[in-house]
Amino acid sequence: GAWKTPSSEIVLRGLTIKDNPRFAHRAVMLDVSRNFQSKDQVKKILDLLALYKINVMHFHLTEDEAWRLEIPGLPELTEIGGQRGHTLDDATHLVPSYGSGPSMKNPAGSGYYSRADFVDILRYAKARHIRVIPEIETPGHARAAIKSMDARYVRLLATGDTAAARQYLLRDPDDQSVYRSVQNWNDNVINVAMPSVYAFLEKVVDEIIAMYREADAPLATIHFGGDEVPNGVWENSPAAERLMAREHIAQTDELWYYYFTRINGLLKARGLYLSGWEEIGMKKAVVDGKKQMVVEPRFAAENFHADVWNNLGTNVDLAYRLANAGYKVVLTNVTNFYIDLAYSESFYEPGQYWGGYVDVDKLFRFVPFDYFRSLETKVSGVQLTEAGRANIVGLQAPLWSEIITSPERMEYLLLPKMFGLAERAWATDPVWATDPDDLAVQQAYWADWSTFVNILGKRELPRLDHYGGGYAYRIPTAGVVKKGNQLYANVQFPGFEIRYTTDGSEPTAKSPLYTDPIPATGLVAFRVFNASGRGGRTVYWD
Repeated sequence: GAWKTPSSEIVLRGLTIKDNPRFAHRAVMLDVSRNFQSKDQVKKILDLLALYKINVMHFHLTEDEAWRLEIPGLPELTEIGGQRGHTLDDATHLVPSYGSGPSMKNPAGSGYYSRADFVDILRYAKARHIRVIPEIETPGHARAAIKSMDARYVRLLATGDTAAARQYLLRDPDDQSVYRSVQNWNDNVINVAMPSVYAFLEKVVDEIIAMYREADAPLATIHFGGDEVPNGVWENSPAAERLMAREHIAQTDELWYYYFTRINGLLKARGLYLSGWEEIGMKKAVVDGKKQMVVEPRFAAENFHADVWNNLGTNVDLAYRLANAGYKVVLTNVTNFYIDLAYSESFYEPGQYWGGYVDVDKLFRFVPFDYFRSLETKVSGVQLTEAGRANIVGLQAPLWSEIITSPERMEYLLLPKMFGLAERAWATDPVWATDPDDLAVQQAYWADWSTFVNILGKRELPRLDHYGGGYAYRIPTAGVVKKGNQLYANVQFPGFEIRYTTDGSEPTAKSPLYTDPIPATGLVAFRVFNASGRGGRTVYWD
């Protein structure tokens, strides 16, 4: 426990380490759009990522609910799109979302990074060998940008300068299309037929490139989102009709290919490649009389990098289908890597649950080249080809922020789950990922898991009580079971203590230590404490 006693110097013996990661792309995605985090908190997370050799931060900077990056020349993006509060028309700021409330002063709802802030973040990341991939979400999830450019349009129109007003407009004013996004917006999709859209995106891209240059930070790609564009968009847009006639585009769905062809050209001209969610490698097609998404072969050789999250239902093998088709794939499976999902189905656990529940074991047990083995239900699907294996470039854990309204909540959902990502993205396949013998697999897995939780409980989590000012990682709840008339308790991490009370009070760090089963009489409360004496959530047995 040397880290428990502060020292003015640390002596290291001379040694040689030979080690290398399995995947070059080991990523955590931070969503600061749904709810905001300060520059200092982002730096604190970068310190954490660096410590565990996670070398990519995917930065989700724009959304329906906010635009968080200052773009010189487009002040409305952050002055309007970066602020939330009570409004009836989104004219001076956006409507509240995710409980941010009527006040514009709520730090979770309102806030953005100035250009100087962002350059500072980039320099901080570079010094820690972390690449920052910026995400500008388009054409869906773009309400903040649309409303901001609407405000710019109104401002300039009032001066009589119609051309300047329309320069960066993101919607067709005559569009009568009717749609509703998954999050229930009906005004959040950029109209890809408007020439002003490409002027806007070119402006944004060039300003982002300038920030990276000033920071002397590496930039190989920009992420353009692409997910969750609802049916019905652009279908009654005069601008879309004119474009389709001019470009000989037969149906509205083909505008998708037109859009990403243009974005691809925009990036390639600047020496960058396109990243996005899985939909950048997909198109809508009619299969058995029904419209559904299928793999798009026309972009397969374009070095698109797709973060593939959907492995639910018929999409269980989608990541492998895209990799086999030629797309570069970052495995971002919702079932194992969506760390914003709640730890368990307990009512008291914060987090989403639409994609299941995710604790550190879900990430730890992930088998990248045969992830069907990682799922709770037995499923099968398309297997990776040799070429497909070469197209799996890495793993990513996204931390979506719908319910993350504080730094503490952010750290709670991130840790200890992030350790599973760090282990799986770095280490080679363990025995239990390849052995066909079920019993041997089980035994090998539990042996590895035991080693892993011992390291976390006795070394890594105690380190994080102090490192970087300390992190508010989740302390697990005690597991309790009744056998006969006795209560047996255990805890996920060795090195943590279980304390209990029998008088109905909440246990403290001075309550009796659980060592042996106790009588199941009356109300018994159990609470887990870490090495620093911080307690987790109490569970009661009555």
